[in-house]
Amino acid sequence: MKTPVQIFTVTAAEAGQKLLQYLVRRLDGALPPAALQRLIRTGQVRLDGKRAKPFDRIGQGQKVRMPPFETDAMPVAAQGGTPAASPAPRIAAVPRPARRPAPAFAPQAAAGPTATAGSSGLDILYEDDELLVVVKPAGLPVHPGSGHATALTTLLHARDAGAPFRPTPAHRLDRDTTGILLVAKSYRMLRRIHDAMLSGEARKDYLAWVRGQWRFTEVNDWITLRDRLAKRGDPGRERVEAGEDGKEAVCKVRLLGRTATASLLEVRLETGRTQQIRAQLAARGHPIVGDPKYGGGAPPMRLHAWRVTFPDAAFCAPPDWEAPWLVKRLRRATRLACAEQEVSPQESGPPPDAPE
Repeated sequence: MKTPVQIFTVTAAEAGQKLLQYLVRRLDGALPPAALQRLIRTGQVRLDGKRAKPFDRIGQGQKVRMPPFETDAMPVAAQGGTPAASPAPRIAAVPRPARRPAPAFAPQAAAGPTATAGSSGLDILYEDDELLVVVKPAGLPVHPGSGHATALTTLLHARDAGAPFRPTPAHRLDRDTTGILLVAKSYRMLRRIHDAMLSGEARKDYLAWVRGQWRFTEVNDWITLRDRLAKRGDPGRERVEAGEDGKEAVCKVRLLGRTATASLLEVRLETGRTQQIRAQLAARGHPIVGDPKYGGGAPPMRLHAWRVTFPDAAFCAPPDWEAPWLVKRLRRATRLACAEQEVSPQESGPPPDAPE
């Protein structure tokens, strides 16, 4: 089937993207990037009636003309360039604050009551016009892949099928890692989060139960771990291992408590390498409990992204771990209350034993 000519108007949420990037998102993969590049370079795609380059930045209110093209399934409506919306369950969310000309990462006041999981299965900690904060469960990948058709992105896209800028995760978590994930609802917010992470203004804190007694530091003392990490092994059975080659990986770790068989750690990432925390801790003889790939025993894995902070915002959510892996003094929160929280192991109950 051949599409008609489509005229898209760039919204505030989409502004700032490169033209090619914009069309890839707008057309939802109906044409591969290489084909879109050809259409742009040959002048068939027009920006405000003029020729443009694939990497030109677009602004709010600009008109993008998309020529007819062959497709089996047209992902956008022919009229006005509005994405075709199919009915989708909505996720319960916190009340949205009034829109500001230059929104920060979080509301200036409390975010309101904690949201509960909706029929889509996602748990929303906070939402406004440009930012969504999700508490990801174990077993849900961020992006679909082999053997995993359902992912966080597919649920988000179904939830906001009519949005001009589809909600985009600003960072990643492994499939079996739980916890906070920031999702941008505008390109401006996506860039802002990426810039904060690259500059070190953003801080991501994790909780991890590891096998064995941590002896590198005393309780509440931080230590910096530095490694070079690289993937090794056959496809499908790859592991990330420390060695002389690979990319630099840096994190800070402090001991929160010890038992006879396990230790509770807080880990602060300074780089974001694939499976970084799992690999760096395992390299020191302390695999994460429930991480079979790195020697930590049978799932569930006890690694949770519990807090994300920025200069003007903070979000935190405690892990939903049952005894004997409980931690105390944690609650879901935003802003100052979150930044000030401290964590320690649950004192009651038997000491945790790493599963065999």
